[in-house]
Amino acid sequence: MYSYLFSPIRINKLEIKNRIAYPALGLLYSHDRKLNDRYFHYFREKAAGGAGVVTVGPVGVDFIGSGLLVLSLAEDEAIADFRKLADTIRNEGASPWVQLFHAGAYSHPIIIDGQTPMAPSPVYSIYSKITPREMTLHDIREVQSAFVRASLRARAAGFDGVEIIASGGYLITQFVSPLRNQRTDDYGGSFENRLRFPRELIEDVRAALGRDYPVTVRMAGNDFVPGSNTDSETPLIAQVYEKAGADAINVTGGWHETRVPQLPMELPRSAYAYLALNIKKAVSVPVMASNRIADPETAEKIIKDGYADMVNLGRVLIADPQWPKKAMEGRASEIRPCVACSQGCTDQVFSGMPIFCAGNPRAGFEGERNIIRTDSPKNVMVVGAGAGGLEAAVTAAMAGHRVEIYEKAGEIGGQLRLAGAPPHKQELLEFIRYYRAMINKYNIPLHLNAEVDVLLLKQLKPDHVIVAEGAEAVMPPIDGVDDPCVLSAWDVLGKNPLLGRSVAIIGGGAVGLETALFVAAKGTINPETLHFLFAYEAESVERLRELMFRGTSRVTVFEMLPKAGVDVGRSTRWVVFDNLKRFGINILTSSKVSSIRQGKVLFERDGKKDEMHFDQVILAAGSRPVKKLSVEMQTLRIPFNVVGDCIRPGKINDAIHGGFLAALKI
Repeated sequence: MYSYLFSPIRINKLEIKNRIAYPALGLLYSHDRKLNDRYFHYFREKAAGGAGVVTVGPVGVDFIGSGLLVLSLAEDEAIADFRKLADTIRNEGASPWVQLFHAGAYSHPIIIDGQTPMAPSPVYSIYSKITPREMTLHDIREVQSAFVRASLRARAAGFDGVEIIASGGYLITQFVSPLRNQRTDDYGGSFENRLRFPRELIEDVRAALGRDYPVTVRMAGNDFVPGSNTDSETPLIAQVYEKAGADAINVTGGWHETRVPQLPMELPRSAYAYLALNIKKAVSVPVMASNRIADPETAEKIIKDGYADMVNLGRVLIADPQWPKKAMEGRASEIRPCVACSQGCTDQVFSGMPIFCAGNPRAGFEGERNIIRTDSPKNVMVVGAGAGGLEAAVTAAMAGHRVEIYEKAGEIGGQLRLAGAPPHKQELLEFIRYYRAMINKYNIPLHLNAEVDVLLLKQLKPDHVIVAEGAEAVMPPIDGVDDPCVLSAWDVLGKNPLLGRSVAIIGGGAVGLETALFVAAKGTINPETLHFLFAYEAESVERLRELMFRGTSRVTVFEMLPKAGVDVGRSTRWVVFDNLKRFGINILTSSKVSSIRQGKVLFERDGKKDEMHFDQVILAAGSRPVKKLSVEMQTLRIPFNVVGDCIRPGKINDAIHGGFLAALKI
């Protein structure tokens, strides 16, 4: 199974056991630039899971280009710890690599002790929100030398290869981009001059390491920034890198500041494989594909169809380090999914915080959150089959307990089904696929349409109960909430009812905005129809765009706060609001609704009273915990834990992590 994905490949003279690479990803597990036990535990699991290559990084080559939050190989003192890490990765069966990093204008004074970042030209960076100083010729040579010295340290530490990052909008990208490089000397202006800095850098690293040591370059397939390099120029850039000495080209998407999504659910699986193919046609060395390669079938197809020679599984291996082994052993259904939510990874990095995974409670906690088989198995009843209850049940079963799940609804998933209903959120339903597979794997009895009460508990007498009752929609104190035209967001997302031409949504938090997108998307054309109409030029491009974003309902959102979406993730907020704009959704902030009778919404905005008429009104005023059984349990002498939204409504990671930790306490 997946014979192409699990075939060996050579990079330079190094043989890699399969076509899977774990790429460098910022983890922020230390603030002193040094490795620690948290890194060692993390990378040990990545290597033990079956990946061919495990890349440590980003690793800074000097202080001004990486600062306090990024690991560093800028001094010889770091070699010993990096040697220990290289040995750890190799002993678990993977090839250890290092990615060498310099942020250039993307550095920030806060993390480089108040220094001013340097870049090719003093062009304001919207990413770091600062204007860097222009690099002198001396600076250029120093940075190139820093890359060489760091690469020699990586080799001395026992790493099999080094990767030079020339993507993401970082220093090398800034030199190559006509948008950021406005120099008038030999390092700016023409295409050849803008490529001079990275070309010399790669040549210097190659000369220092010798011709047999693997060196690769990670580059953007398209900057996706107006005025910068597109996929017309990137194949020519890749050819320069290959000629300078690169043994493989690792192709990713665009810069961090691009307005084209690079990682979240809006990006279809493997959507940027075409960028890898575009580069592969131009070079003779192996090429790697990146971004949202979530499942083994997709990864195999990329290799089999010739898009690339290898695939990067980054956040996918955070969600499940055992992804390669499970795929190779025919257990793909047991892969814990990466749903591209960005909550524990990208949101954390953008906030300067250590990463975790919303769907994998052990990611980042590998040294402390371990499932230990119990010597005294208990009869465990899990009440509620939402995310928290399902995670608790599976974890308890893995620990050796006898577990049964009771769910009052007719299917598992709880609010996961609601969360996965809006456009581009279907990835969240992968959790249901995973938990269903694990229920089958551990033969966990599942009782659907089964409401648990005290009488049943007294009858069954479980040794331990995990209560995951969930939450219910809040009905706000607004006149008319009982009107026939009023629905809850839960009703709309769960039942997808017929709606009229004009719809109001009361509540502009994350749930309200996602519900607005769900409603606005009703009646729009699907991707297959778009492909057909575009291929046959049946409609103009303008008409196709209209058909994509103008459905059956006009949507207006009322939010009483000055800003909508305050609880939307930091890294994905802009994507949500871009989509709201595309669908023409009207958002009225600082608008307090007082009445919603017979479709007439009375509200006050900026001290003025107003009214609007709608066919339906949808309430998205939040949720509140259900505490029925958890309160009744206190009258019984049965040990129990409460997990998920029945403690307090939270995010998906609160439910999954809470369920996992509750099971460990049994």
